[in-house]
Amino acid sequence: MELELTEEQLKEKAIQYLRDAYGEDTVSMDVVDNSVEDGDGVFHVDCTVSVSGSNSDWTKWFTFRNGDVTNMRWQMK
Repeated sequence: MELELTEEQLKEKAIQYLRDAYGEDTVSMDVVDNSVEDGDGVFHVDCTVSVSGSNSDWTKWFTFRNGDVTNMRWQMK
């Protein structure tokens, strides 16, 4: 079964993951690379997030499996 997700859908899932897993509110998110195909792959973004009103800039790599975020690695910018 093919599972095609648009870049906008991937961003929405990544933003929700950050909110649920880390309590981060996404201020901005720019796609660097999108290798997600059929719901699997890596979604690489540069983003600014806010926690308790404090903003920080990051590069994040979201691993997708079956259309959901299963892991994330990050590096502060």
